[in-house]
Amino acid sequence: MSLGAFALVLLALATLSYVAARARARAFKVDSHHHVHSRPSYHGLRAGLTALVPAGLLILAWGIVGDGVVAEQTLSQLPEASRPAPGLDKQAFLNEVRGVVSGELPAAFRPAANEAVPIYRSTQQSWTLLIGGLAVLLALIGGGYAWLRTAPDVRARTQVEMFATVVLALASLIAILTTLGIVLSLLYESLEFFSRVNPLEFIFGTQWSPQTAIRADQVGSSGAFGAVPLFWGTIFIGAIIAMLVAIPLGLMAAIYLTQYARSSTRKILKPLLEILAGVPTVVYGYFAALTVAPAVRDLAISVGIESASSESALAAGSVMGIMIIPFISSMADDALSSVPGAMRDGSFALGATSSETIKRVLVPAALPGIVGGVLLAISRAIGETMIVVMAAGQAANLTANPLESVTTVTAQIVQLLTGDQEFDSAKTLSAFALGLVLFIVTLMLNIYALTVVKRYREAYE
Repeated sequence: MSLGAFALVLLALATLSYVAARARARAFKVDSHHHVHSRPSYHGLRAGLTALVPAGLLILAWGIVGDGVVAEQTLSQLPEASRPAPGLDKQAFLNEVRGVVSGELPAAFRPAANEAVPIYRSTQQSWTLLIGGLAVLLALIGGGYAWLRTAPDVRARTQVEMFATVVLALASLIAILTTLGIVLSLLYESLEFFSRVNPLEFIFGTQWSPQTAIRADQVGSSGAFGAVPLFWGTIFIGAIIAMLVAIPLGLMAAIYLTQYARSSTRKILKPLLEILAGVPTVVYGYFAALTVAPAVRDLAISVGIESASSESALAAGSVMGIMIIPFISSMADDALSSVPGAMRDGSFALGATSSETIKRVLVPAALPGIVGGVLLAISRAIGETMIVVMAAGQAANLTANPLESVTTVTAQIVQLLTGDQEFDSAKTLSAFALGLVLFIVTLMLNIYALTVVKRYREAYE
């Protein structure tokens, strides 16, 4: 019997506890001397949770540590000569055994692993029956205890709501701890990188050539890890070219949809516009590499620019700008719609036209919300990877020519962590330093954007 089958038994016992406790609560006699604190459904939930939660936690804990316990007991029962050496050999040995037990492999490659298969299978079955039996016993004890304790004065609703509060708090804590783990992992590896490479060279250096770190005599050499070309490429593509495309188109789309379009037209165009936000970035990358980049190169050659590259910042930035149009359009739409109608009506009453009202009243009043949307869009753009990898290239060039190949921080992180790399080399560790810088920049942009949006909403609510 597998743990999955025991889990189904636990659900059945929890359901039975719920039904029994609710039925008992419905039979309470209510008079002037007996006050019922909670409804029958809360008593049922209390009994169901009491039966399910402790047993479920036991099953979950065994699911986490059980495989290791079974593996160690299996190895301890093997003859000394058949046991694998610690480390990779041991891990490979156990992978073979698990593959045969699960049916993924018809047989193990080494005879000792085939010898361990029946031992592993029997040990796993014994532990599964033991843990599953204990879980069922816990569920019976918990459900029976809750049923016996079901009484009119029991604060079942309070207990159920407290459980829900604890679950929600744990969910929030998991999100916070995940963020903290990301920051600490980036910080730890970045500090290791900065112990080998001067931080000033990394932040202000203008030559990015991490492959020089392969040789021991060149680790930390001057200019090898100068990240200025990467920072400039990220700003050039994500914050300049993409914004030159996205801000006018997104703002004009929002103005049309909120001020000029009929309601029937808006119902059609707005969802179509927001579909762009759901297109996978790899699709945009294909579009940029196969359509936009060749068109940009051919156009440049046709006007006499022979040095135009097939991978350019202009192609990647243009497609990235198209990708983030829905972000700016949606935020601008909300900002314009939130401007009090009295301001618009007052402008019309003074004789202003629709265009004058939009330019001099609505857009200035909605500007904080629009700026917040633009900042959020920038933070989205500078974190984009696929479009840059497929259309802008990997060359770390410090250039203002949009027709040349440039790269960004995210594209270099992908390149540095792809393939067979020595993890503790300065070349690989530089990816974490780049990630830390990108994390700090995007965090600051998001905080500032949310602050701007919050102030805007407080002003008009």
